[in-house]
Amino acid sequence: MSETIVLGGGCFWCVESVYQNVEGVESVESGYAGGETKNPTYEQVCSGRTGHAEVVKVTFNPQKISLTEILQIFFTVSHDPTTLNRQGNDVGTQYRSIILWDSQEQLETAKQVIDKLNKEDVFNGKIVTELKELTDYYRAEEKHQNFFERNPNQPYCLFSIPPKLNKLKKYFPEKMLA
Repeated sequence: MSETIVLGGGCFWCVESVYQNVEGVESVESGYAGGETKNPTYEQVCSGRTGHAEVVKVTFNPQKISLTEILQIFFTVSHDPTTLNRQGNDVGTQYRSIILWDSQEQLETAKQVIDKLNKEDVFNGKIVTELKELTDYYRAEEKHQNFFERNPNQPYCLFSIPPKLNKLKKYFPEKMLA
């Protein structure tokens, strides 16, 4: 039986691209969550006034990859969890690091992974990732789905995504799709 978790770590095109290359991930969908505006558009979310973050809904097979491993990849590959409301040149609450959980088990697992990474001083700062219960999730417009796959020469993606995929290969080679 599949599980789903919603994660935000900056631009959803980047996070989506990472998880599309992970063994055991069945689907990745870009969307918006964590805010107040109903059915927001990309432009509204980019304004920073909806409260939503750009997120991805990751559906995975827990027989092939655990939630702990999904979160380890989230923290060490897909973004910098120590920067508040910022990922590189993307600045604003819509780019915040956020885990939107839908069960107590997901919340506890996220807390355990964060505590472990903080205790091990994996990063140059403490993790500032927001943990929030998932209430509403809105699928992003079709043009944002599978973005890098459909736009491989888009300059922002060419700058941002290959380094993340290289980190995935370096730190989680056994979890990369063949």
